Amino acid sequence: MATAHIIGAGLSGLSAAVRLAKAGIAVVLYEGANHAGGRARSFHDETLGCRIDNGNHLMMSGNRTVRHYLQTIGSEDSLIDTGAAVYPFLDLDSGARWAVRPGAGRLPWWIFSKDRRIPGTSAVDYMAVLKLLLAGKDKTVADCFDRSSLLYQRFWEPLTLAALNTPPEEGAAVLLASVFRETFARGSAHCRPLVAAEGLSESFVDPALAYITANGGTVCFKSRLRGLAADNGAVDLLRFAPGGGKGDISLAPSLPGNSDGPGSGGDAVILALPPERAAEVLPWLEPPEGSYPIVNVHFLLKQAPAGFDEIPFIGLIGGTAHWLFVRGNIAAVTVSAARDLAGEANDLIAATVWRDVARALDMLGAPLPPFRVINEKRATFAGTPASLARRHGTTTRYGNLFLAGDWTDTGLPATIEGALRSGYKAADAAIRHFGGAPEGSK
Repeated sequence: MATAHIIGAGLSGLSAAVRLAKAGIAVVLYEGANHAGGRARSFHDETLGCRIDNGNHLMMSGNRTVRHYLQTIGSEDSLIDTGAAVYPFLDLDSGARWAVRPGAGRLPWWIFSKDRRIPGTSAVDYMAVLKLLLAGKDKTVADCFDRSSLLYQRFWEPLTLAALNTPPEEGAAVLLASVFRETFARGSAHCRPLVAAEGLSESFVDPALAYITANGGTVCFKSRLRGLAADNGAVDLLRFAPGGGKGDISLAPSLPGNSDGPGSGGDAVILALPPERAAEVLPWLEPPEGSYPIVNVHFLLKQAPAGFDEIPFIGLIGGTAHWLFVRGNIAAVTVSAARDLAGEANDLIAATVWRDVARALDMLGAPLPPFRVINEKRATFAGTPASLARRHGTTTRYGNLFLAGDWTDTGLPATIEGALRSGYKAADAAIRHFGGAPEGSK
């Protein structure tokens, strides 16, 4: 039986492996590190003495691939679903608090209710979304809105930073529009916030690894791909760095006319690496240029703060921090597109962010608690108009080599949904290579 070799055990590689294993195809998953999950994983932090996520991720009920993936690996109940489309915010300058509450259905009747829309905005202000939805590939998010308006400052700007990890002055309007169409534009049933109840690994990583191995797959850690070789239009050799015990792996070739079903053809390879690593392996590849950092700071509080039982997060406006998540007595902050902050020392980062957290939790004057700074200086590709043309498709010049990763052309920004969707696309392409039909195809 032919094998699918998947390079990289981040969420894109995991989703590809899960989909292939479900289709009955032999899978070998290689990861250069000693853990899976990439930027979406959990680990025990010695400083805080507890388990934390390496980053904070807010998903929505309209993320169809997230939901399908979790259902497949049996962890669909591991996310907190608030049951309502409610997004609380706090203006750190004025102290004003409000919540965005989209209504049901595609017609946005909710914008005519003062209780649902953002304070200080009118129903007419929301009509500007039409310009976003009709924007061309060269337009930025900021091109579509009045930057001085409260709606821009209190909704479109924070949404852009969260979804694109790129400032709205640079972020591609079509990327934000794609997120909006799949979530807010479809009504409250598709834009309920979802967060991991216990941890990202418990939801997305550990159950996936268990599913892959239970279905006959193999997972190889500390196996870093350093290159590959190709002949006759197909990859025929994988070269791994010394120390992982893999060495060179020769791939089974396709047999002419052999298309008897899944697993009947030659081996396939799915490269599910970050863009800079993918370009090292494939020098001819030209992935999106530029990236933006994400800074996450986790604070260990003496006790769990009140007010976060039903909705465990709040958006922050007017400060350094953008989103505050609370899980027990851990308060975790995300700062997106944080190029300036990312260059500072960890002590200064924590002190700066703590001022925002203390105000949000009514803890002004409280000393800086124990903290852990996680500074991902190249967290995602820059979601700019210029990057769109450099997002590579799933297929490559080699017939048995496919690409996955949130930087590939998923039509979405670099989100969990985009990463999982890229893995599914690559897996489906591999299934076709093997002569099979992907799940849901006609």
